[in-house]
Amino acid sequence: MNIPSKTECFKLIKKMDMMDHIIDHSIMVSNIALFLCLKLKNHFPNLDTRLATSAALLHDITKTRSFDTKESHSETGGLMLTKLGYPEVGDIIRQHVILDSYGNDSPASEQEIVNYSDKRVLHDKVVSLNKRLEYIKLRYGTRKEFKDRIQIMWANTLNLENKLFCNLDITPDQLSEYVDNEIKKEDYA
Repeated sequence: MNIPSKTECFKLIKKMDMMDHIIDHSIMVSNIALFLCLKLKNHFPNLDTRLATSAALLHDITKTRSFDTKESHSETGGLMLTKLGYPEVGDIIRQHVILDSYGNDSPASEQEIVNYSDKRVLHDKVVSLNKRLEYIKLRYGTRKEFKDRIQIMWANTLNLENKLFCNLDITPDQLSEYVDNEIKKEDYA
């Protein structure tokens, strides 16, 4: 499996001219993914921390340009990383908005961790799912079909949160207390 290093991730981020606030968001998503992987490894030893953190850093790789192109940044970001020779990273990026499947009976996966981590970060701050949902509703819930999709996604995300945190010794509300700024963009400037 081919996984870009942190340095390679930041080179791609720079090449794509990502907006600073999107970079800050992606760094925090990666920090949460790192924390969750490390905590969940006792229960799910096959989790690949490097895969999850690299995919989290790159999950919004085409978001900046999507403001002009109106493309689905999860689809085009996933395709971009696949074409660059990182198909596993691309698959996770493709699923960071909506997972292909939600299942409580399967081991936690890198896709689930990145998807969930993204749902816990508003801009560059760790927030509750409810706070993030309110933002998503205001920002993207402009039409009934979007509102319906958001509600379904949110029910699935709550189930995912329960799946992940039933294996941890902290509650979802405590997540922000434990997530450090492990990765910083100035380290790669």
